Amino acid sequence: MSVTVRDLAQATGCSIGTVSRALKNQPGLGEPTRARILSAARELGYDFGRLRIGAIRRIAFLLHEQHNTLSSSPFYSPVLQGAEQACRRAGVALSFYVVHPGEAVAELVRAQQPDAILCAGYFEPELVAVLRDSGKPLALVDMHLPGFNSVNPDHHLGGYLATRHLIRTGRRRIAMIAGSLAHYSIHQRERGYRKALFEARMLADPELEVHVPGCADPDAGVRQATLKLLAMQPRPDALFCYNDSAALTAMQTCLEAGLKVPADIAIVGFDDISAAAQAIPPLSSIAIDKEALGAAGVALLLDKQTAELTLPVQLIVRESSYDD
Repeated sequence: MSVTVRDLAQATGCSIGTVSRALKNQPGLGEPTRARILSAARELGYDFGRLRIGAIRRIAFLLHEQHNTLSSSPFYSPVLQGAEQACRRAGVALSFYVVHPGEAVAELVRAQQPDAILCAGYFEPELVAVLRDSGKPLALVDMHLPGFNSVNPDHHLGGYLATRHLIRTGRRRIAMIAGSLAHYSIHQRERGYRKALFEARMLADPELEVHVPGCADPDAGVRQATLKLLAMQPRPDALFCYNDSAALTAMQTCLEAGLKVPADIAIVGFDDISAAAQAIPPLSSIAIDKEALGAAGVALLLDKQTAELTLPVQLIVRESSYDD
């Protein structure tokens, strides 16, 4: 038998109205009382999805502070724009907030009182759990967690297409620069990279996979990773980077080291941000419809769907990886 609000009221010694306000994350309660009710709800197995959901008139678009950077904005700005355009067409207001790991997110949600929440990019699972417990409809964009509504590009296919392309141009020592594997997108892109190598019967040499540590200056980490790869004997003849910002930094590092791109080393990025086509030489990349990604996240909320959506990606070949 499912746990009801009445059951929680009896278990906590609170009124049904007090329990309801706590479950809906509404103001007017002391934090100890709210925490006690939510803790009892989780322990007794209360289904937060049972909370009554009215019409959605305002959506909060949350972006983790780690993505609020110059290197990340070429990707997430179009995602936000796509979400905003979808909300405008539906007559829904969209509010944008940058979230910090130590921030009291539950208080932010109570203060702003959105009807639904859209999280873009990586969020700590603990932070997502807090947002889920608010009782608001929640969807993840460019992130995946089991049991949550989400929409993602086909990261795995993208990594596969990028690496297969490099193999088909005759490259045989294909390295990958990756970020933290805690990010679903990076983990999937690396899996695609390894799948392409496996199908070509090429060794997935762990020394050719370099992970950039999380730091305040990601460009410095990418430069260090690139120099480490270039110092190898024999050095890589191709490089797949986990996103375009990393690929552009890696390409500049290779050029400064006296290498020719793509004659000495071919490079492919991911995301196809506007700077990719403008680079010298222009950067090959995996294209994502970023506006569609944001719009699909909004659709998940407005249509009250339960789904894990995957959007298609496309390989865009430019001069950085031409077959000479």
